[in-house]
Amino acid sequence: MNSPALDVKNLSVWLDTDPGTRPDTSKGQVKVVDSVSFSIDSGQTQGLVGESGCGKTMTALAILGLLRGYNTRVESDGIKINGRDISALSSRQRRAVLGRDIAMIFQQPGTALDPVFTIGQQLQAVFRRHMGNSKTHARRTVLDTLEMVGFNNPRETASVYPHQLSGGMRQLAMIAMAMVCKPAVILADEPTTALDASTRIMILKQLKTLQDAHNTAILLVSHDLSIVRQFCNRVMVMYCGRIVEKSESPTLFATARHPYSAGLLACIPKIDSGRSHRIKAIPGQVPSLAELPAGCHFAPRCERAEARCCVSVPMLDAETDSSAACFNPLS
Repeated sequence: MNSPALDVKNLSVWLDTDPGTRPDTSKGQVKVVDSVSFSIDSGQTQGLVGESGCGKTMTALAILGLLRGYNTRVESDGIKINGRDISALSSRQRRAVLGRDIAMIFQQPGTALDPVFTIGQQLQAVFRRHMGNSKTHARRTVLDTLEMVGFNNPRETASVYPHQLSGGMRQLAMIAMAMVCKPAVILADEPTTALDASTRIMILKQLKTLQDAHNTAILLVSHDLSIVRQFCNRVMVMYCGRIVEKSESPTLFATARHPYSAGLLACIPKIDSGRSHRIKAIPGQVPSLAELPAGCHFAPRCERAEARCCVSVPMLDAETDSSAACFNPLS
């Protein structure tokens, strides 16, 4: 049996709230990612959804090892790419992996791309670092990749600076940079944020085309549940750093079991048979990570909460394909 393209075991992240404490202690730290485990097979897309501040981006950055040196502590029982554990790699060893085996599409390409180098120079730098080919071969690969992601004139695109492209075109350039070395895994953090509907569809189509061509595994972080429903095979719902539900995408959208998952779905506007549809907002707000309630963190906002929800933590069954961390699930 083949190993998953990405396999994450018990990933946890603490943020240091007191610069005077040592980073290897729990004093003065808040837990922003709590024992997250999941796997993604090659060619599959898994969605990670939840309100802002729930730890989705922190999870992606921790997988890549990009939180080191930022007053954080990251622990896990392993982060494997095609069976190879990258969690204990040194900074130098990790630089050889990032971009080649695993890459990220950042949420804000305008700040992720270097403003003083052209798009072509930046893509060539990534490709030559990992592949070590000649400049001629690297440039040919860059132009082919830019054309593959949807640029009609790749030579012109390669010669411009990031600020000369629109938001959608910058995002395509970010996708090209992530795909230029054909990595096994891509982490896509809100790749369609602040884009109009037509550009959003174009971005997703190109990402899907590239995934099919290279059998890439994708972790899609998104607030847009309609995109997750169309694009993802499986979905994880995160709340306050914990995965509270995981399921096949059709199952989650048809019969969400966790009250938080159902609350997110109830916030989606619907048009059906001319009937008026009232959006039901989730009461309250995401609590401060420094003042998380005991037990189930969602209990203070949950209409189905019981006494034990406020003292005990409901566990997610890591061994099953579909599970909800809830003492009183919807179904």
